Amino acid sequence: MAVQLPVSTTLSQLDALVQRVKEHAHAFARLTLDDRIHLLEQMREGYGQVAEESVIAACQAKGIDPNSPLAGEEWLSGPMVTIRILRLTAESLRDIKQYGAPRIQKSWLSHLPDGRLVVKLHPTTKIDSTLLAGHTGYAYMQAGVTAENLREHQASFYRKPHEGRLCVVLGAGNVNAIPPTDVIYKMFVEGAVCVLKMNPVNAYLGPFIERAFKPVIDRGFLAVAYGGAEEGAYLIQHPLVDEIHITGSDKTHDAMVWGPAGPEREARKQRGDPLLKKEITSELGNITPVLVVPGPYDDGELTFQGRNVAGMVANNASFNCISAKLLVTSRDWAQRGRAIDLIERGLQGAQVRRAYYPGAEARWQQFTEGRKGLRLVGAPKKGELPYALILDVDPNNPQDRVFQEEPWCTVLSETSVAGADPASFLANAVKFVNENVWGTLCATLVVHPRTMKDPAGREAVEKAIRDLRYGGVTVNTWAATAFGLGTTPWGGYPGSPATRIQSGRGWVHNTFMLEDIEKSVVRAPLKVFPISPWFPGHRTLDKLAKGLTELELNPSWLKVPGLAATAMRG
Repeated sequence: MAVQLPVSTTLSQLDALVQRVKEHAHAFARLTLDDRIHLLEQMREGYGQVAEESVIAACQAKGIDPNSPLAGEEWLSGPMVTIRILRLTAESLRDIKQYGAPRIQKSWLSHLPDGRLVVKLHPTTKIDSTLLAGHTGYAYMQAGVTAENLREHQASFYRKPHEGRLCVVLGAGNVNAIPPTDVIYKMFVEGAVCVLKMNPVNAYLGPFIERAFKPVIDRGFLAVAYGGAEEGAYLIQHPLVDEIHITGSDKTHDAMVWGPAGPEREARKQRGDPLLKKEITSELGNITPVLVVPGPYDDGELTFQGRNVAGMVANNASFNCISAKLLVTSRDWAQRGRAIDLIERGLQGAQVRRAYYPGAEARWQQFTEGRKGLRLVGAPKKGELPYALILDVDPNNPQDRVFQEEPWCTVLSETSVAGADPASFLANAVKFVNENVWGTLCATLVVHPRTMKDPAGREAVEKAIRDLRYGGVTVNTWAATAFGLGTTPWGGYPGSPATRIQSGRGWVHNTFMLEDIEKSVVRAPLKVFPISPWFPGHRTLDKLAKGLTELELNPSWLKVPGLAATAMRG
């Protein structure tokens, strides 16, 4: 059955929506904490009511059997993350009411060698530590944030509220948690009312958001609009709109801010004279690198990480800004070939997927045509794409497409740099990705535990984590963990100028409402049991993901044993 898409909102209807929401901006800015908490709880309950229907619609749109284990992807990347962030945001508002800021315990604080503050953000509850055993999440803060003044770098809207602002949120089309959670952040962390314009690719989700978020829509604090580039352009230029948030591509961002590509755009950039002078925050994609640090891996460990990386490629048909896109290995590492073979084996266990995102087939051809060292995995039918491994890309040609353009399809490239030991490899690999690979959103390190036990190896890894210019760095796990925790801030590495925006600026999720953040860091063991939910061929993913969603709706220790048993059968 075809997914029903809402009709585009007319320009006169957009005027009416903007006018109505703007009229309620001041009232929303002045809501009591109790009122905000009540709204969040209503929205969480509402999202629980539409969860299953929204998952079925997403499965239909993406060519997934809604009764198959693979449907669990849509439970996790839609309702589960959304409901979790609604719950955590409400908890933070309760903390603000009691303590003046989301509560951070002194035992969660530590320091980097240069004295900068580190805030541990996961786990903060026993349930979370049980569900993600061995995983820890942190925020590395910018210089000037200290243990003594940390509260001054949290929840500034609640310390000094503005008089009311209207934000247009241009929602992403690939991951269904992104539009609602971007709205939650702008409304309940930054205090802005919102007009959410759905991306045409997942506009089918809009009616579910309207039903789930009816309490804030009825009070004039939120409106949902539909349409494409014309409607988006009209909204961002509307005189009543104060700011914009976009999750999408840097090309869309630049067209909005600087105008169409060409000499006039370049002249504006040179003058520092953008067409769009409103405040804009953004998350704009990434060529996500996975740096495999040489170490004494046995075949079981390499097999596990092969499935791990394969899952980072295959999830959501590789239409994720955090899909693994560039494998960086050591050319001096004896196990390099074996590691690549095991990633290929991992992809052989992944289902070939419908290429549902517009333009995917043409992009896939651009990346793979005429490539040496190309391996194809899978037997695609019409409308599907095989997984493509592009091996041994020359790192001395930094203008190669694989380093400069996000594939946004089922392509994983591999390049190698010199370095037989962790320190020399990481020095070369970090420099390479920082200077030559487009994007600043997230990067992953695969590190053997013996490397971390060796003082020199540990020092090299910790230095690499600090030096990587990415807003999220994960160790031995996919960046989706950092995205889904909700407590860890999510966004591009700070400091990209609007003239070269890279992965964007600003943070979302970040339910502890931290400010002046440098990056998030999530660490995990080299191998975990049960396997991670994105592993290809996970047998109980649908049941596990639905159970996790129900846990976020109504947390209870009584649900944990059943979830654990389900996970172990994966």
